[in-house]
Amino acid sequence: MGKDKNGSFGWLLSQSGERKGKFTASVILAALSMLCGIVPYYFVAKIVKMLLEGSTDKGLYITYTVVILALWLGHSLFHSISTGCSHLATFHTLAVIRKKALDKLSAMPLGDVISQPSGTLKSTLVERIDSIETTLAHILPEFTTGIGAPIIILIYTFTVSWKLGLAALITVPIGIVCYALMMFGYEKSYNRTVKATKDLNAVTAEYIGGIEVIKVFGKAQSSYDKFAAAAKESAASFVDWMRSCNVYMTFAMCIMPATMIAVLPIGGIMAMHGTISTADFITVMILTVGLIEPLLRVMAYSDDIAQMNTIVTEVRSIIDAPKMIRPEKLTESISGGDIVLDNVHFGYEDKEILHGVSLTIKQGEFAALVGPSGSGKTTIARLIASLWDTGSGSISYGGVDIKNIPLDDYNDKIAFVSQDTFLFDMTVRENIRLGRQSATDAQVEEAAKLCGCHDFIMSLENGYDTVVGTGGGHLSGGEKQRISIARAMLKNADVIILDEATAYTDPENEALIQRSVAKLVKGKTLIVIAHRLSTVMNADSIYVVNDGVIEESGTHEKLLEKGGLYSRMWAAHISAKDGDSDV
Repeated sequence: MGKDKNGSFGWLLSQSGERKGKFTASVILAALSMLCGIVPYYFVAKIVKMLLEGSTDKGLYITYTVVILALWLGHSLFHSISTGCSHLATFHTLAVIRKKALDKLSAMPLGDVISQPSGTLKSTLVERIDSIETTLAHILPEFTTGIGAPIIILIYTFTVSWKLGLAALITVPIGIVCYALMMFGYEKSYNRTVKATKDLNAVTAEYIGGIEVIKVFGKAQSSYDKFAAAAKESAASFVDWMRSCNVYMTFAMCIMPATMIAVLPIGGIMAMHGTISTADFITVMILTVGLIEPLLRVMAYSDDIAQMNTIVTEVRSIIDAPKMIRPEKLTESISGGDIVLDNVHFGYEDKEILHGVSLTIKQGEFAALVGPSGSGKTTIARLIASLWDTGSGSISYGGVDIKNIPLDDYNDKIAFVSQDTFLFDMTVRENIRLGRQSATDAQVEEAAKLCGCHDFIMSLENGYDTVVGTGGGHLSGGEKQRISIARAMLKNADVIILDEATAYTDPENEALIQRSVAKLVKGKTLIVIAHRLSTVMNADSIYVVNDGVIEESGTHEKLLEKGGLYSRMWAAHISAKDGDSDV
């Protein structure tokens, strides 16, 4: 990832788009607020001077008081509008960033996405991006007032007396030393908190997601211990860091603002000797009381800025991650719908899974991928569905390399139903309609009927309007799979890929689904991954995948005649079925 010369803050501003003007307005309004907050002190000093001189000019007192009131009202008004502008711009910027990150996740190879723990991704895209809001919304107005006000006060003080100007700064070096000691080992401590927080998010997601397995296998205590250890480390990383900083921070916060330690005695001596007027001394004394406090507010943002830099780095690692390169428009002519894999190699990280796979699936053909677990069947299906890019070799559809087909165009041609089905926390009807957004209610229900879903859907509390819960948690595994198949069928794609799509269904419903699918896929290309060989024995072509290569291919009868791996798998399958029937 290339590094921005302006750093994380410059990159964030570059994402603000048309709202960048609101950031600019925020700075201008913050400057006006700052001026309105400083000038009243000048008039307060004027009033004090008049009192010391014994002035009884009530009109002037009233005028100064009204001016002070107006300026303070202006200070509050400009500050409110300034922070309002910066917050509006910030919320827009964070929305743009989050949308870009989510868009990139959908364009990245699936392997790059699932290699990251879901808890970590969720933390980055939700909590971590949200945590930028306070810093980004306040940093511009706060820096404007926090740095501008002390500069103006110092300039005025030095014009009155350079000695008092230096006296006002005498506590700053001591405070800076304390602050530097507080920041010692900052990077190590901060990185520890980041790692501990990520680990806690990942363990929490794992604990919640696997709660059923934890309970069934009696692993509640060991799993909780893992979660508790992560929680304790997360808390300890912050507590240990704060303990190491507390003493230095206390000294810095107490010493730096104490400008009167030097200004009061030095200014008093100068006034006694007549080298400075009493009025100027009082004015300087009043102004320098608030000299350091705005700087401390700015310095307090150093931790937030460091966190913001880390978060921006995390977010940019997603936004700037390599994506699957596809053209925006189709420039080649697709002829037919044959799918051809030519010497395809593919691996996860450093381990190659597929070793030169070549096969041809004709348009309208029923093709099956079978083989031992972990042999590479699902990987082949996902490559065909363009969820990953091949390492080398090529996959073509209708004579065109799928890398030369726009992703949206190719996705329209493919319907993929995975064994690990996922339903969104919406109604049954809305989940099925995801297959084709333009489908009517009648078409949704027709697809459900054809896939054997209608009866069980109608038995739910609200029928098709029943909310299925996060991940479809209110439904059984078989019910989720049948809804996923109905969704895929409603899409009416040219190629349908079923990856153990009936693994969780009972034999009766499996037979119903198979008959329904057979009707729905007429004239379409069907690719099925199956462990139950009896479900694919009528396939036009069966490809036996073993250890990342196509070991055999042919029809069911021809493969049995060969007496190879498929024949042995079939014998084991029949034996298992016979065993089941004896039970």
